[in-house]
Amino acid sequence: MAVRLGINAAALWFAAEWVRGFEIDGWQALLAAAAIFAAVNAVIKPVAELAGMPISCLTMGFFALVINTAMLALTVWIAGQFDFDVEMDGFIAAFFSAVLVSVVSMLLSVFVGRPVRATLG
Repeated sequence: MAVRLGINAAALWFAAEWVRGFEIDGWQALLAAAAIFAAVNAVIKPVAELAGMPISCLTMGFFALVINTAMLALTVWIAGQFDFDVEMDGFIAAFFSAVLVSVVSMLLSVFVGRPVRATLG
């Protein structure tokens, strides 16, 4: 769980550094945004993917980018409700930030790998 939080934080930090219009001010806001992003992806994203499955099939998966954008925008909105300094300036910034967060998260997840589980038997 801490590894996933770290990966989310690193991906969000990277996107905030590289995408104009996406800002996270301070490490507290970064950690809060990473935790909120993990919760949104765990609870809301599966429902959104299921509801958007027909559109995603028609667009050969490209609709997943819109869903990722919406999850990031929702994360920013929730963080704002708790007065964390996380800001997004429009759909374009959200879209490119979501793409970067997805790519960085994927790369870091591959690099870190899955934790080894002990087997009984």
